[in-house]
Parts: sequence; structure tokens; C-alpha cells
Amino acid sequence: MALDVVLITGMSGSGKSVALNALEDAGYYCVDNLPPELLPAFVRLKHAHHGNRVAIAIDARSAASLPNLPKRLQQLRTLRDQGVQLHILFLDANTSTLVRRFSETRRRHPLSPTDAPDGKALAEVIEHERELLAELREHAHVLDTSSLLGPQLQSYVRSLIRAPANQLTLVFQSFGFKHGLPLDADYVFDVRMLPNPYYDPQLRPLTGRDEPVQQFLRQQPSAQAMQAHIAQFLDEWLPAHQANHRSYVTVAIGCTGGQHRSVYLVEQLSAQFQGQWNTLRRHREMDGRSGKTKAP
Repeated sequence: MALDVVLITGMSGSGKSVALNALEDAGYYCVDNLPPELLPAFVRLKHAHHGNRVAIAIDARSAASLPNLPKRLQQLRTLRDQGVQLHILFLDANTSTLVRRFSETRRRHPLSPTDAPDGKALAEVIEHERELLAELREHAHVLDTSSLLGPQLQSYVRSLIRAPANQLTLVFQSFGFKHGLPLDADYVFDVRMLPNPYYDPQLRPLTGRDEPVQQFLRQQPSAQAMQAHIAQFLDEWLPAHQANHRSYVTVAIGCTGGQHRSVYLVEQLSAQFQGQWNTLRRHREMDGRSGKTKAP
């Protein structure tokens, strides 16, 4: 029987508990804060006892053991022929968001030397955590939760783990440059030079999912050329990612506000590549921005 293993890791305060709860609701046997030394033995045990879905959270609370975690992950990858499929998700968020989340919840950062650090000290602890996790981040699919509400994060995690672990999944994501670059992008394409529907009063309240905006952009030769150039680039390099055993590639497309041009191109490209790769689409500014509390 195949064993599906999801490793949830990442920055403290990035939403790992929310992600783990989503997997538990989806029927995964979940373990929080498993010591990295026990990871291979635990997976073998679950496999031997005919488990089929396991989710494990490992983070900076195991700081002393983190340097050996990439070696443990390589041991798990050698079990692929025995039916063990491994997804590694690294949840991240920008420093200002993490500082705000810790301040709002009044929780102590696990690496903090004091019970109530001020904002500057907390930011320094967060940057230290980034350094500790940098190598692990390189082995994982990164998910930026800075702008996500809890339900959006749960939905994103469920969509990712539904994709086969042995096939590359292509994630197209729109975003607005005025809200900052996404932390989880493997490739970023800037489409701010394209004609902007925002300046048409009738199109301004719409998005790139709406037919009038799509019709406007389909009539722009530059928009069609941009789509063709991005597609040509991906056709050239995605096979190399798959040959290198990458599970996910995130392609971020940005315009000024993340409502029209980038959304249109994400919709078009995801439809274009759907028959070739496992394809997911996200719209950061439309999916996640709200005045509500973000993912903890």
C-alpha cells in the first residue's frame, strides 16, 4: 500500500497549525513537532502498519536537529520505490506580517530569549529563524501566507496535496506589485507594460476573469505576445525541472494591482498548460486580501 507523507515546515507564525488542521480534516494522521531524528523511523513504522496518509510538522522548535533534516529527507526519498510519496511544504510570510501576528496573539516566538520581546528584537529573531531554515526551504515547495486568510491557506494546502507527488505541478499565481513580491515564486514575470484596463471606467471594477476585460486584452497584440513568450519559456524549461525531480514550480505574474492583466494571463496560461502538467491557479490579491485577520 502506498504511503502519502506530507511534511509541513516553515516560519513560526506562518500558519503551520492551520495547514496541519486542514490535513487532519482531510483524513491524514497528523504529528506536530516530531524530532527530525525520528522522521525516517516513524515513516517506516506507519508504512509497515499499512498507513496511507501521514502529515508531520517540523520547524524551529527542533533547532538543534535541523541541520540533519535534509539528510533525513533524502532517506525518505529512497523509499519512493517502496510506495512512499513525499510532499514538502514550506510556509513563509514576510517579516512585518510575522511580527504583527505574534504581537496580535501575544505568543512567544519559540527562538526568542525573552518572554515579551519588543518589535525590533522579534524581527531579529525571525531573521535568525530564516537563516536556520534556509537550506530546508531549498528542498520544499514554498507557500507565501502573508496575505492569506485561514480558509484560503487550508484550500491551497488541500489542492497541493491532491496533486501526485511523482509529477510536476505547475502553479500560476497573479499578484500586484504595489502589495509586494510573492515569497513563493520560482519565476516572476512583470506585465505592467501591457495596456491597462483599469483606465477604462467600465472595466475598472471588473477583473481578468470577466469577459469584457478578457476581450479587451485579447485585442492587444502585446498581451498576446507576452502570453506566447511566457509559454515558450515554460515549454523550454519545465522538462528540466521535472528531470530534476521538482514537485512544484510556481510562476508568478504581476501587474500593478493584481486585478486585471496578471489575472487574465494566469487564467489563459493555466488553461493552456492544463493538458500538459498538473496545473493550479491562484490570484493573491483576489483570494487573500481582506481586512479580516490573516492566517495565524
